[in-house]
Amino acid sequence: MILSAASAQTVVPLYEGKIPNSIDADNIEKSDTTKADGKIRVRDVSVPTLTVFLPAKEKATGAAAIICPGGGYSLLAISHEGYEVAAGLNKMGVAAIVLKYRLPGDRIMTAKETGPLQDAQEAIHVVRKRAAEWNIDVNKVGIMGFSAGGHLASTAGTHFSKPVRKDLGNVNLRPDFMILIYPVISFSDSLGHTGSRTKLLGATPSAEKKAAYSAELQVNAQTPPTFLVHAQDDKGVKVGNSIKLYEALTANNIPAEMHLYPKGGHGFGMVNPTSGDLWMGRLENWLKGVVK
Repeated sequence: MILSAASAQTVVPLYEGKIPNSIDADNIEKSDTTKADGKIRVRDVSVPTLTVFLPAKEKATGAAAIICPGGGYSLLAISHEGYEVAAGLNKMGVAAIVLKYRLPGDRIMTAKETGPLQDAQEAIHVVRKRAAEWNIDVNKVGIMGFSAGGHLASTAGTHFSKPVRKDLGNVNLRPDFMILIYPVISFSDSLGHTGSRTKLLGATPSAEKKAAYSAELQVNAQTPPTFLVHAQDDKGVKVGNSIKLYEALTANNIPAEMHLYPKGGHGFGMVNPTSGDLWMGRLENWLKGVVK
């Protein structure tokens, strides 16, 4: 079943007032549902929002996950990597907030490499600020991402001590956990997803920039506990992205759980298409041990 934003309780602007790091330009955002799979894809996002899905009060655990859909920093696969996942989290008692983040572009941003991360950091700030209103525990706010959204989520989970907005300098931007599904992690030449890297950093990024935006190189003792899912035959984003991050987490004694499928390809959402496995059940068990 394809869910839409209309299934949520609330859709709110991410920012109050002027959007930081923005250039005044026409809003040409559009949704594409013409493909045979019926999945909703959003393009040309310049006005970021949060779509809030809250579980029934009697089921709420106090945990919340900010969801970053994938799409190579070119679009957002917002239904099967956003709204549908939010509904699944609600069944676990987890509040889910789908982040419609800005897609990097010189037309709408003064600095495109920091735009998506600004939105992710602001989302963490807003969720904690409105936690009481949404029945959320400020110490149980995690971030979740798919594919390039996994790159954004892992960047938020490793750059939280480096706010990309000065006015967020004293705010707690550290996610309490990360959930990364077939994520882009590395921007190295050997592992990196070239399309995502080019969209965010341009065609010829420096070695320093590639390293800064490679989460496996940014892990330290404060990195949040992490849950990973990937398919070994993923031709879109190499499985080595998850493996390298898992190795870095293990080396830093960060609790991590990784599920690797031999087959499944890329972009499968909540159900592995080869085995039919529902990794969300595995996630629910993991969350019980991590979010107490």
